[in-house]
Amino acid sequence: MSRKANRLINEKSPYLQQHAYNPVDWYPWGEEAFALAKAEDKPIFLSIGYSTCHWCHVMERESFEDEDIAALMRVIVVAIKVDREERPDLDTLFMTFCQALTGRGGWPLNVFLTPDGQPFFAGTYFPKESGMGRTGMRELLQRVHMAWQSNRQAVIGNAAQLLGAVRDQITTHDAAVPAEPGLAELEAAGKDLAAAFDAENGGFGGAPKFPTPHNMLLLLREYRRTGNLDLLAMVTATLSAMRRGGVYDHVGFGFHRYSTDAGWLVPHFEKMLYDQALCVMACVEAWQATGEAWLKDTALEVLEYVRRDLTSPDGVFYSAEDADSEGVEGKFYLWSEAEIREALPPEDARLVIDVYGVEAAGNFRDEATGVATGANIFHLPRSLTDVAAGMDTTVAALVARLETCRAALLAVREKRVRPLCDDKVLTDNNGLMLAALAKAARAFNDEGLAALAVAAADFLLEKMTLPGDRLLHRLRQGEAAVAGLLDDYVFLAWGLAELYQTVFAPRYLKRAVALTKAVIAHFGDADGGFFLAPDDGETLLLRQKTFYDAAVPSGNSVAFFVLTTLFRLTGEKSFREEAAKLAKAAGGRVAEHPSGYAFFLCGLSQMLAPAAEVTLAGDPDAADTQALARTIFDRYLPEVAVVLRPAGEDDPEIAAIAPYTRFQLPLGEAAAAHVCRAGSCQPPTADAAAMLALLGADGGGR
Repeated sequence: MSRKANRLINEKSPYLQQHAYNPVDWYPWGEEAFALAKAEDKPIFLSIGYSTCHWCHVMERESFEDEDIAALMRVIVVAIKVDREERPDLDTLFMTFCQALTGRGGWPLNVFLTPDGQPFFAGTYFPKESGMGRTGMRELLQRVHMAWQSNRQAVIGNAAQLLGAVRDQITTHDAAVPAEPGLAELEAAGKDLAAAFDAENGGFGGAPKFPTPHNMLLLLREYRRTGNLDLLAMVTATLSAMRRGGVYDHVGFGFHRYSTDAGWLVPHFEKMLYDQALCVMACVEAWQATGEAWLKDTALEVLEYVRRDLTSPDGVFYSAEDADSEGVEGKFYLWSEAEIREALPPEDARLVIDVYGVEAAGNFRDEATGVATGANIFHLPRSLTDVAAGMDTTVAALVARLETCRAALLAVREKRVRPLCDDKVLTDNNGLMLAALAKAARAFNDEGLAALAVAAADFLLEKMTLPGDRLLHRLRQGEAAVAGLLDDYVFLAWGLAELYQTVFAPRYLKRAVALTKAVIAHFGDADGGFFLAPDDGETLLLRQKTFYDAAVPSGNSVAFFVLTTLFRLTGEKSFREEAAKLAKAAGGRVAEHPSGYAFFLCGLSQMLAPAAEVTLAGDPDAADTQALARTIFDRYLPEVAVVLRPAGEDDPEIAAIAPYTRFQLPLGEAAAAHVCRAGSCQPPTADAAAMLALLGADGGGR
């Protein structure tokens, strides 16, 4: 039966358009819906999710596509749909209320509001009918209707009480005595992560197991600062387990969202751009620290997946790929033994079945029954070294043969019905990928990756910016819209700062500085730290600051990292002052649970390493200049910031951004490195080994 589209058909979000033909009379977030709720004297049902959310799809199929439930909703509520990725400010706000009410959160996030927008009930997934101890959507709507009709003052009073409690909680946290974090918090975070480390399977904690690459980035920096090899070992063990497990797509590359089990075998199959970016950064930095080739290979494979499947024709990056296809989670990625034998010659099929742990009955089991389905998740139960030894061949020969098989299987898989690609371009997630590309290009000396980063940066700076160095958050189908939030500014500034240190084009550093100054002007709090939304944004119930690192680092964590990095690159004292205010504002929170602020502590760790700044002076294209740069980039030196002052220019562009470079002159005709470390600057040197000694790095590399 064909259905008439609701108002979501005019929205750009793929998630909202997924619901455009529901029989529910959905409204997008906006004044029209609130005016209707007031006019008809109805509560609002607000449902927040995202396009690749499995349980969002389940609830849609069970309830929002059901004519009876939709009819009940039309009578009882005004229904609003929000894409959490398009409006993270709304998601953060109402998730705060959900967690205050229930002690937990997640998606889909479903909230009942009074007509003036105050929440009075919240939860996550609701089945259509009640059962198994869970309230169903039908019963919930009936309860809300009864309460609204017969006991409204109590409902309104509860909403006011909840708002007051959440506001008091935020005020109490913000009013904590400022305390600047230091070595104690770094050491405590390391101990917390070590205690949570799964020595058998890699990763931290039990099932479900998330990648949390920012934990690994902190451990890597602490390894660099302290020399503690145990910290490095936790990182390489985790990345190795992830790379071998089913959470990695061995046919098409890229990391799935998380593992449902402790051993990284069974993934939740969605793929997020931000996970790819952060995992690439962890692999790149671990490779710099160890030189282990598989880490570089993994980073390059993930970037190949992003280039192939998540890159727009304009060179920027889509948000995610769904877990489901044809209504079944993981169907696109799973293989039966028969499918492998049909796709490959007999000997190659036997090899793939053996190497990737394929079972005749299947190693993938139904989530509800635990019964094997005949489908398989590719994983590596044995190392390729062990496999090659058992075959009496070399690892290189085995890898080459497996690559031929992989390409053939990928060609077969490409003919399947693909999961939905959420082709929104989000500024914050693109900033993360820009940082990842720039780091990889710099570490691997890869001009192709640098070109991809440049193309993405140029497009974002042209299409997602407004006068006054203001940003837009979302681009889809040619329309850039939604006012930028804190994460958009600081994530993009991070990416631009990394790109500057890769290609040394001053325009990228200049724009990073401008965006950061816009953050200070429009997001800053006099007491330190930054609000999620700007001072001229939409007025919501609460104006929040987020510090805790979740699936991605928080905006304040990245802001701290960017402020400290830009201070070192430019010498701008206001950046150091804002970083100090932010650190004090965050200090009490960090002391309570240090490992929950891992990326914030990344910035602190490299500042205490101690931080170092290098000005390279010379012809950017000359071999001696490039050799000095490569000496730094080939090593794991996260505490080092690098600026290039071109030779032969009396007033180079970089001098206007970093005035101290006016005085950094070449040493005779040779390229020179001017090293400042721990607040002390040394005479220039043209010798790479001497430069490394000044940086506190040994000349032997890794």
